[in-house]
Amino acid sequence: MHFTKMHGLGNDYLYVYGEVPQDVADLSRRLSDRHFGAGSDGMVYIGLSEVADFGMRIFNADGSEAMMCGNGIRCVGKYVYDRGLTSKTTLAIETLSGVKELRLQVANGSVSAATVSMGRAMVSDDLVVHTSLADVTCTPVSVGNPHVVLFVDDALTAPIAELGPLIERHPLFPGGVNVEFVQVLSNHELRMRVWERGSGITMACGTGACASAAAATSRGLCPPDEEVTVHLDGGVLRITVGKDYTVTMTGPAETVYEGEVQL
Repeated sequence: MHFTKMHGLGNDYLYVYGEVPQDVADLSRRLSDRHFGAGSDGMVYIGLSEVADFGMRIFNADGSEAMMCGNGIRCVGKYVYDRGLTSKTTLAIETLSGVKELRLQVANGSVSAATVSMGRAMVSDDLVVHTSLADVTCTPVSVGNPHVVLFVDDALTAPIAELGPLIERHPLFPGGVNVEFVQVLSNHELRMRVWERGSGITMACGTGACASAAAATSRGLCPPDEEVTVHLDGGVLRITVGKDYTVTMTGPAETVYEGEVQL
């Protein structure tokens, strides 16, 4: 099987163009292992679509399937454009959370970054989650996939590895949830770290950055219709949340290497 390792701000996946195999869960677990496999946060399969230019399916490092990946979809755009599968710079990509519009930024014949129309974020009222470590107040946000945003004094010292898995698998979230730890630097800057559902701590989460900006906007911490810079472990994403909570995200997409594995 031929694959391409790509990343958006260090949120790395193995990309394959073709049919999703029946043993995809086991394959994603095996190849994602950073000691015994290629090493990644999961796998992304790219294929044709009846309702869009291309379709994508995302499988986490634990084999579970994700609905949407903001960093991953930018890499899908780079994959199909750089390989000559399309000449379009505006693409429709089918995901499990709907069709997303992708606008590619091309330099010297290659995609360097992309802007994604993420749709409308659904921000719910704050809730208190009781865990064995602490009782925490968080803001639930749906960006096509589920998130909870915790505002913290210092994102670097927040107990992500301890608290993240307790919230991810909490009975309040029977399907699991992504957990963002967010420090407000200013009304146009956020510092975010993430515990991703099915993958654990990752360098970046595009949908998580969108959820964080939407939660900050709902609390009056960031203004609507203005670009907010979200600093992640792997770099920077630029997020705009409209007054109606429609969200756009801009960030880079990079290829690491091509590889083959004997199945």
